[in-house]
Amino acid sequence: MAGLTRLNARINRRRLIAASGGAVLGASALGAISPLAAQDAIIATLVTDTAGIGDQNFNDLANAGGERAAEELGVDFRVIESQTAADYEPNLTLGLEQGDIVAAIGFLLVDAVNVVAPQFPDKSVVHIDAESTQPNVLGYIFREHEGAFLGGVLAGLFSTSGRVGMVGGQRIPPVIKYEVGFAAGAMTVNPDVVFTPSYADDFEDPALGKELTLALFEGGVDVVMQAAGRTGIGCFDAAKEKGPGFWVVAGDTDQAHLGPDNQLGYVRKGVDNAVFDAIKAKAEGSFEGGTQNLGIVEGGMDFAGFHASVDQSIIDTVMAYRQAIIDGVVTVPATDEEFATFTPAPLDGMTSPSASPAATPAT
Repeated sequence: MAGLTRLNARINRRRLIAASGGAVLGASALGAISPLAAQDAIIATLVTDTAGIGDQNFNDLANAGGERAAEELGVDFRVIESQTAADYEPNLTLGLEQGDIVAAIGFLLVDAVNVVAPQFPDKSVVHIDAESTQPNVLGYIFREHEGAFLGGVLAGLFSTSGRVGMVGGQRIPPVIKYEVGFAAGAMTVNPDVVFTPSYADDFEDPALGKELTLALFEGGVDVVMQAAGRTGIGCFDAAKEKGPGFWVVAGDTDQAHLGPDNQLGYVRKGVDNAVFDAIKAKAEGSFEGGTQNLGIVEGGMDFAGFHASVDQSIIDTVMAYRQAIIDGVVTVPATDEEFATFTPAPLDGMTSPSASPAATPAT
């Protein structure tokens, strides 16, 4: 496709890094830039977090935005995968040395972006899941709690055990939003719900994700939300092993291909659109630093993909809460502090809160 040059296949790059003793390899080592790219196209580089391409989740979603930019805008799009956190600074540096804009994927790259971006004032960085602290950085943060709240409403109404849970990667701000939003949604429609979160402290361990999810299922939970990157693949493995009646609410993107009979629905996070829009702005000369804060109103978050087992009345209730968030009738907590003072506000005729809700996120 015109203008599309890769830093080689993602799996191949992992192999090459290992063979080179951890050195970061760029386009000059892996292939020449096409004449069209050199003359006409901007060079956009995606720097992943350590979960990398193939996580079936966050990084893959960001990569889809870059690939769309290559297809529709003709940009020269490349990918550099980070093997460890120590790779973040050199990978960002390489991307900015060889290109025009870098997409830094994830909150865990905050320190590296703050170090590297000032060194390239004429280049641009789009940073997903972080606020901007540099004039040449466009940060995108998302109101994950709004989408997760809808997942919690679904889980609270659909669960037959009255026990729901969550598997998280690390307890960083975007994941905390998922946790407290999901808990708030469940307790809003089911005041007696019991919510149990579990953390892997790792975004790239499907085996651990499966272990944690099976433990939740064995403890009586029948609906689990995953906000764990590659680790979340294990949530589906656990649900499939347990069989009918065990469900996963996917975070960030549709993951039904991992378990079509076990995905209850999914929270949609517009990471791909953010990456595409920032690259497009750079290509058009309109890129500006700052922070974009995207929720349901702005189209940055949503909920979709209801399983066929979900009754239409439950879908209607979820959509009613979606509209209530848009209208400002429901304000969803985003932090532990906000959750601690959160008072469920059920919509008329849809349940009433108890004085002492059972849902309590981890501390």
